[in-house]
Amino acid sequence: MKPSLQPGVTRNVRVDIDRERTIDFMGEKARVYATPSLLRDIEVSCRELLLEHLDAGEDSVGTRVELDHTGATLMGMKVELQIAIAEVQGRSVTFDVSGSDGIDAICKCRHQRFVVDVAKTEQRLAAKAQKAGLA
Repeated sequence: MKPSLQPGVTRNVRVDIDRERTIDFMGEKARVYATPSLLRDIEVSCRELLLEHLDAGEDSVGTRVELDHTGATLMGMKVELQIAIAEVQGRSVTFDVSGSDGIDAICKCRHQRFVVDVAKTEQRLAAKAQKAGLA
């Protein structure tokens, strides 16, 4: 991890709410940003911010999410996610995220990621696959 990985580092991310990011179960007139899509966008955005502050061979995995999805965003709108690193404790990094669609606040989120050594993670997962009979 680089010394630049500090609380207070921020990034804003803009997301276009396309058809694939919306729910379909209430019909065409009620296509809004799906919570699982919002969660994925938050995780990807936090990981991308974190990658800028990691060393070669490091990446991160999500370990916790507390998400309040408080507003409906229509297909075709844009969402802005405001991401801030709130805390760094060893290899655990906590993000605070808020989102707006330009009309309403749509979410508040606290997300934790854990920085991993990719090679060691691959070895650990290969050992687990062996135990599970998947290798």
